[in-house]
Amino acid sequence: DEEIQLTEYFDLHCSVCLDVFTDPVSTPCGHNFCKSCLNQCWDNSQDCKCPLCKETFSKRPDLKINTALRQVAQLFQKKSSLSKSEVLCDICDERKKKMILDRIKKIQDIKYFKSAERVKAANAGLFSDLMRSIKRCQAELLEMMEEKQKTAEKQDEELIQELQQEITELKMRNTELDHLLHTEDHLQLLQVIYIYSAKHLEIFVKMYSFVKMYYLISLSVDVTLDPDTAHPKLILSNDGKQVRHGDIKHELPDYPERFNYSASVLGKEGFLSGRFYFEVQLKGKSQWDLGVARESINRKGKIRVSPQDGFWAVALRNGNEYWACADPCVYLSLRVKPQKVGVFVDYEEGLVTFYDVESRSQIYSFTAQSFTNRLYSYFCPFSDDTGKDSAPMIISPLRMRG
Repeated sequence: DEEIQLTEYFDLHCSVCLDVFTDPVSTPCGHNFCKSCLNQCWDNSQDCKCPLCKETFSKRPDLKINTALRQVAQLFQKKSSLSKSEVLCDICDERKKKMILDRIKKIQDIKYFKSAERVKAANAGLFSDLMRSIKRCQAELLEMMEEKQKTAEKQDEELIQELQQEITELKMRNTELDHLLHTEDHLQLLQVIYIYSAKHLEIFVKMYSFVKMYYLISLSVDVTLDPDTAHPKLILSNDGKQVRHGDIKHELPDYPERFNYSASVLGKEGFLSGRFYFEVQLKGKSQWDLGVARESINRKGKIRVSPQDGFWAVALRNGNEYWACADPCVYLSLRVKPQKVGVFVDYEEGLVTFYDVESRSQIYSFTAQSFTNRLYSYFCPFSDDTGKDSAPMIISPLRMRG
């Protein structure tokens, strides 16, 4: 600011060299120049003229240094020099700041790069773990498939062996019959024919029962219990294949699909068409309900197990009373207490049939039913007569039986 004020009052620059005055002198016309600049102009010219206004002097003026103007010029030069130094310092400071910022940015870039490398390495590790997990699951799946294939092949071999044995027996009996055809003892022939007819009928019934059971097993489905439908007193196994009645009512969310009064549970898998079959072990139980139920059944409060209410089931009460839960209920007179019951459904035919698995005999069939909803397997284990924990209902893995 002081530099600007000086230049407002004084023209401190020589009009020849355009720099601040050095030893300033004045011409008779009143203009100021550096002494050396003015002498140089006059030395190189025939006339003595003012370099600024061009006034000609008759004789060369005797130049005297203007000491006052020289002091002012020197003061201005000092001020100007200081200002330049400050400007240079400011420039240096800005450059230093820029250098610092550049280096900070480089440090940040390096840190970001290292962080990105770490993230990349972590992601690579996660990907490797994922790939190893996939390969392990794939190996386990292949192993399980191979085991199932071996089991199926073994079952097929057993069936083939049994059929071959039956064929061998039939061939032997056919040879015996052929021999008897040539006998002259007609009474003996009639007796033998009767005996062989009865045996053949027994073989036929046995083979029919065997083939039918094999057919049902070919329609088997993998049923798993749905914990979201289970009554709070029921206890389900971790694999969802067993259910039993407990003493304690657990605190569970009251989902719309959960039974809150009847101690029942449904399977996870629902069926809208086709045929399916599953088996349940009931050994050691004195009471149970087993069958299928439609998706739209009432699950809150008391329920009635009947086809009109969406249930197709058979039941055991008091240890030895078997009932078909029809409308009205049908008492079932069974010679042997079933330890394992098979449930077969033909959705399109409207058929639900229950079998005693061990004896390969039919227990009861619901026929000419009309299914419009998805069907789920239905289980009600009950407690035993004492009210304590009872044996579980167990969904059995299916295999061919000899």
